[in-house]
Amino acid sequence: MTTFPGLANCHSHVFHRALRGREVGGATFWGWRERMYAVASVLDPDLLHDLAVATYAEMRLAGIGAVGEFHYLHHGPDGTPYDDPNAMGEAVVAAARDVGLRICLLDTCYLSAGFGVPVEGVQHRFCDGDADAWASRVDDLAGRHAGADDVVVGTALHSVRAVPVEALATVAQAHPDAPLHVHVSEQPRENDDCVTATGRTPVALLAEAGVLSPRTTAVHATHLTDDDVAALGDAQAYVCLCPTTEAELADGVGPSTRLREAGARLTLGSDSNTVIDVFAEARAVEMHQRLVSGRRGWWTAEELGEAATRTGYASLGLPPELADADAIRLRDSVRLSGVSEPLWAATAADVEPPASLPYDEADVAEMMRRAVATIWERA
Repeated sequence: MTTFPGLANCHSHVFHRALRGREVGGATFWGWRERMYAVASVLDPDLLHDLAVATYAEMRLAGIGAVGEFHYLHHGPDGTPYDDPNAMGEAVVAAARDVGLRICLLDTCYLSAGFGVPVEGVQHRFCDGDADAWASRVDDLAGRHAGADDVVVGTALHSVRAVPVEALATVAQAHPDAPLHVHVSEQPRENDDCVTATGRTPVALLAEAGVLSPRTTAVHATHLTDDDVAALGDAQAYVCLCPTTEAELADGVGPSTRLREAGARLTLGSDSNTVIDVFAEARAVEMHQRLVSGRRGWWTAEELGEAATRTGYASLGLPPELADADAIRLRDSVRLSGVSEPLWAATAADVEPPASLPYDEADVAEMMRRAVATIWERA
């Protein structure tokens, strides 16, 4: 068998797994989002935990050793906090621990529906009211898990449209030593709205507020100006690309090579969990560049392997050497027969199931069926 460092999935929305393989409608991201909100509206801590156990077990079967969970589903359906205001976050952490997956819980600040637009509908579940209340809740959660080697409590800004300009610095400064992730320029409409409201691109706005630094991960970073690329590179920020989701939602292809040349560091994520296969995500970075450029050879297997493993761990606040400690084994499958570089050919199905996972594939499939069926009965 071939060994490979543990894989890092740096951007996951675990509850989106319930949407896989379903006709959700909408020609663009914005139409898809309405069905995603329908799923978000019916989850409680127990059901979220059940879905997360199955999804995280699937990740472990795919060779993933660490996940960055971009978590904004905080409160009850009408926005009322649970008796434990961190009940939903704790449900996700418990699920990761149940299957032996390291987790960086990226507790996400979400305060508005758009520039100057208050939250509405299911978005009340995401909202703490203001940035100080969000920070206080995260303080409590971080204190519970201080010193854990399998849990990092990180922070996140959902996006520039979901956090008012005056709150950006508060969020960035709340936990200055923790990872800080943010959705950036996933959609052209987001950029247009930001320029109209503030006169700046999302990246420029984040830079001005002090959000960009070596601990920052810009997720997607699809529609960037040359100045945006330079700003992310100058900050030595991480950039997390999620190619299967960006393709599935018709987002576009991010300028991965320009970002690398500017000094940004590449990581990878499964985002909506339409596919859980970091090998596929890594190859897609190169393949998408080939499609938009008409030539090959933009990324080496070594570069993509680092992005998929050690660099990813680092962006989640985990020591990079843990990727080697979490090493996986690849079976000598038909896909890998005669292959000299496994990254170009391996899939999640080629990963030998970890001995420490307390479930086999049939168990995971049944757990997933039950959780997804319950969600759609409620939705």
